[in-house]
Amino acid sequence: MAEETSNDNLVVQGNEIVPSNGEALAEEVQGDELVLAEDLIQGDEVQGNELVSAEMSIPPTSRRRRKKSLVWEHFTIEAVSGGATRACCKLCKQTFAYSSGSKIAGTSHLKRHITLGSCPKIKNQEHKLLLTPAGGTDNDGEGTVERPSKRRYRYTGYANAAFDQERSCSYLAKMIILHDYPLHIVQQPAFTTFIDSLQPRFRVVDVETMEWEVYAVYQKEKENLMQAFNTMPGRISLAIGLWTTSQTLGYVSLAGQFIDSEWKMHRRMLNFMMVSSPHSENALSEAISTSLSDWNMKDKLFTITLDNDCSSHDIYSANLRDYLSNKNNLMLKGQLFVVRCYAHILNAVAQDVIASIHGVIYNIRESIKFIKASPSCEEKFAEIALQLEIPSTKTLCLDVTTQWNTTYLMLLAALDYKQAFSTLETSDDNYNEAPSAEDWKKVEAACNYLKLLYDSAHSIMAAANPTSNLFFHEAWKLQLELSNATGCEDPVFSSIAKDMHERFDKYWKDCNLVLAIAVVMDPRFKMKLVEFSYSKIYGVEAAKYVKVVDDAVHELYNEYVAQPLPLTPAYVEQGGGNNAPASENSTQATAPSTGDGLVDFDMYLSEIATSQPTKSELEQYLDESLTPRIQEFDILNWWKLNTLKYPTLSKMARDILAIPMSMVSSGNSIFSAGTGTRMLDDYRSSSRPEIVEALVCAKDWLQYLPATPEAPSTALVKVDAA
Repeated sequence: MAEETSNDNLVVQGNEIVPSNGEALAEEVQGDELVLAEDLIQGDEVQGNELVSAEMSIPPTSRRRRKKSLVWEHFTIEAVSGGATRACCKLCKQTFAYSSGSKIAGTSHLKRHITLGSCPKIKNQEHKLLLTPAGGTDNDGEGTVERPSKRRYRYTGYANAAFDQERSCSYLAKMIILHDYPLHIVQQPAFTTFIDSLQPRFRVVDVETMEWEVYAVYQKEKENLMQAFNTMPGRISLAIGLWTTSQTLGYVSLAGQFIDSEWKMHRRMLNFMMVSSPHSENALSEAISTSLSDWNMKDKLFTITLDNDCSSHDIYSANLRDYLSNKNNLMLKGQLFVVRCYAHILNAVAQDVIASIHGVIYNIRESIKFIKASPSCEEKFAEIALQLEIPSTKTLCLDVTTQWNTTYLMLLAALDYKQAFSTLETSDDNYNEAPSAEDWKKVEAACNYLKLLYDSAHSIMAAANPTSNLFFHEAWKLQLELSNATGCEDPVFSSIAKDMHERFDKYWKDCNLVLAIAVVMDPRFKMKLVEFSYSKIYGVEAAKYVKVVDDAVHELYNEYVAQPLPLTPAYVEQGGGNNAPASENSTQATAPSTGDGLVDFDMYLSEIATSQPTKSELEQYLDESLTPRIQEFDILNWWKLNTLKYPTLSKMARDILAIPMSMVSSGNSIFSAGTGTRMLDDYRSSSRPEIVEALVCAKDWLQYLPATPEAPSTALVKVDAA
């Protein structure tokens, strides 16, 4: 091993540090590996991945050399008294001698600090520097020139990784998909310059090639999802969304929701198809049929959920049910087939309330704008509120007109300051937008009913993946509250309540059956909550409506009984392979006598089985006591644990609990006024339909993939050549 250059052999020439014997140690770039000598040969330059000599020799005194050693990524130079300097470690803050003003101490002791584990911070972060031999040849292994036998440093990790153009293109395509970047980003000079600075060997492709890369990602992920669907144990329910463009065309989005074999809920985008008229029921039916054929799920469709507006719902329901019932085996004669989005009905009702007092809301918005116009107005309003001893701590803020929850919160805050608004109007001639007493009464009524919708929406948002059973609790309470409010003596309150109830009652009549069946699948409630809630809503006629639900549950269960029951792995392991479950209405044969002299007892058991048929799974489930209600109850895990006990009923529960009662999964979008038809941006509208589908679907699929592995460490490694 070569001896290190002694500190005494280093002298200052002009602005450079060179060995006193005149020997210069060169920095070399070999392949993708950065090899660093202790000093640079004067005048040598690095271009690309090769070391070339400058055509002109620059005198040492003509320019100031930059410190090239990698140790300076770990150290900074600090001046001390007498013109001396010290090197300070950026990690542990220890200082070391560097220069005394006329003599340089060198960097060997600094390298030892970071390479031999002396720095405590590097120890803690497990970034120890290893002593490893480096051999081989220069010129990426193409030549035969031996590497100089000198002590060098290099980076580990991606510096030694082989460059892969195809893999990099695929990652770029995924980045564009996940972050909604335009495909023509690959043509933007700033982007290409940035990429070249990272990896000069990467060839940035054109837009057409990038479209192909995006489509390749889409096809690969689609194949993976197709395999998952092939092993899906139950049926799938679709959620249908409508999109319009700035042109005359529109799109239909189809997302599938299902519960897998591990009883985990999933929702995946299936298709994003262009149609000439998205509001046409025929176009919608054809899109659904095409999607089912595309994914080979013609016999697995359970329900569809629509987020369209209420006025066209009946047309959709009738046409879709008739069109698809001839091609699919719809359960319960299609009574559960079409479901309406719960978030959409909340938004529709909320918009009706806001529209009923739009004049008052305008005055309140203008009042808040006046107060917020200047600090003096804001201070004056605060003084009035203080004088009136208004206890409210709410802040007056303008609403976002497309988010009805912000309008509700704005009205709620303004209601607390209604006296302050009136006082401000009398004391400031420039302000004349204060609502009247009658107006404030309308605001109070609106806030009273908007609170019901607001609380219901938040209850749904509390669950990351809400199962269908959760929606019955919200719907029946809202139906009851609005029904009772219609009889309010105050005409202002009753008028708003009647309009709200008329809108929500239509939803209740259409969807209360599927909501009720879903809650029956909740072992904490079963039929008991249906009986209780219906007694509150329907009074003396409750029994009639309860019977409708009970009959539907039994009829649906019988349809599942008639289907073949595949054996689960656990059942097979327990020896169930030779004993397939018999129909619940049939009697099971008694095991033959074992020769223990109890033949009469065996005959007695057979007689009991004949005279007292075994209860069906459904009857056993309904007759058992309710599961205790706890806050952390996981209904999917409960059914997973009880699959062997209720093999047929669990199949039915799996399909029902996976019904998407709401198109909105989480976030403030549940309060959006536009949960129905949505607008596609101009960039997507101008793209080819197959690329739009690839971008939208692949973005949905990629977000569920495992995170990318961490990049290799880029720590310094000390290298000794043999």
